[in-house]
Amino acid sequence: MSSVTDSVIFRNIFSTPAISSIWSDTQRTSYYLLFEASLASVQADIGIIPRQAADAILAFCHVTNIDFDELRIQTEKIGYPVLGVVKQIVQNVNNLQPGLGEWAHWGATTQDVTDTATILQLRDTLNLISEALDAITSDLRNLCQTHKATLMVARSNLQQAVPMTFGFKMARLLATFERHKQRLAEIKSRLLVLEFGGAAGTLATIKDGRGLECQAALAKKLGLSVPEIAWHTERDRIAEVGGFFALLTGTCAKFATDVKLMMQTEVGEVSEPFYPHRGSSSTMPQKRNPISSVYITAMAATVRQLSAALYDAMVEDHERATGPWEIEWIVLPQICTLTHAALLKTSELITGLEVHSGAMKKNLEITRGGVVSEAVMMGLAPKLGRQFAHDLVYELCRRSVQEDLPLLTLLCADDKVRESGLSKEELEGLCDPANYTGLSVEMVDRVLAATS
Repeated sequence: MSSVTDSVIFRNIFSTPAISSIWSDTQRTSYYLLFEASLASVQADIGIIPRQAADAILAFCHVTNIDFDELRIQTEKIGYPVLGVVKQIVQNVNNLQPGLGEWAHWGATTQDVTDTATILQLRDTLNLISEALDAITSDLRNLCQTHKATLMVARSNLQQAVPMTFGFKMARLLATFERHKQRLAEIKSRLLVLEFGGAAGTLATIKDGRGLECQAALAKKLGLSVPEIAWHTERDRIAEVGGFFALLTGTCAKFATDVKLMMQTEVGEVSEPFYPHRGSSSTMPQKRNPISSVYITAMAATVRQLSAALYDAMVEDHERATGPWEIEWIVLPQICTLTHAALLKTSELITGLEVHSGAMKKNLEITRGGVVSEAVMMGLAPKLGRQFAHDLVYELCRRSVQEDLPLLTLLCADDKVRESGLSKEELEGLCDPANYTGLSVEMVDRVLAATS
């Protein structure tokens, strides 16, 4: 095993069959052949190469015709797989008629084929990403709707802060994933662009001014946009999509981190989807580990590290680079496979998440009123002044902990609180967490309305 995505044991955890297929040798080589076949076809259409040659090239350009053992040998010798593919095309077409295969790869260079194949692989990847995002946002909408009024405590610096609702927490996540969907749509127009320029990108080998015509026809045939100019050593497109994957999996990891914390025995507010022995321990039978969340955070951290390499790959020399380009070959497949796996695990986590509203309510009572101290402070502020009210409630909260008494009891017994004129009923209202969720429900509804 050279990578967890190649492992028989781990590959369906850190990858998925669908994304692994896209980044396989077979699919990459298929896209090399698609480029060569499409190039020959459009060049025959506009009279650059003979129709007979194009037909013969098209007939050969199926991945089942490729000798992969020979391709491996040629790649190890040459350093790039494209020329090995072209040699097989030329040889086999020449066997039909001497010289006919020489029209293959006309005017193209190795990086044209490689970059365009990579773009096609990324297009397929983004289609899978889009499907996963749709599933995630759909299930998040359901969680938001179901739990928009489910009381829980918000946390700041891992300490109880103020009351909110679980729906509010999920609506923030939903809004973030919706922004990722917007980013995905924006990236596509910049990413899904043909590379076809020849040796230095100038299309010098296509005579009689037909280079741009050929380029446009090839882009149309492959379903890609026409480049405004060659981008052999301008790698912002690739770095941008890598950065997007880092953002996307970072959001997955933020959610997974919250799930891990909320699954702690002492908290117990949510649980990962259950099935027998999922996340079990070899020595502690009582444990139910947050295993999906663990995988998500690990994969997201790896994507962030690997994506940084794509920014290094941007620093390329002159018109054709000496090394940085190959960084993409190493990290892009891993970034894409890990990203898709992280998204699917996030989707499964959201779909089957067990929400323990009783534990959420119980946790709101731990501080015996401290969680609504801000509400009490703001209720007293118009009568006593905000800073004075803050210091007063601060001291009462401290006593509540030390004396193990409810905050309400101390409030009712305090002379300054009595002087404020607030009745016991008003103080009880201020100490009820259900009365201090702010606009949690309204904000959930706003997110739902914006994403419906």
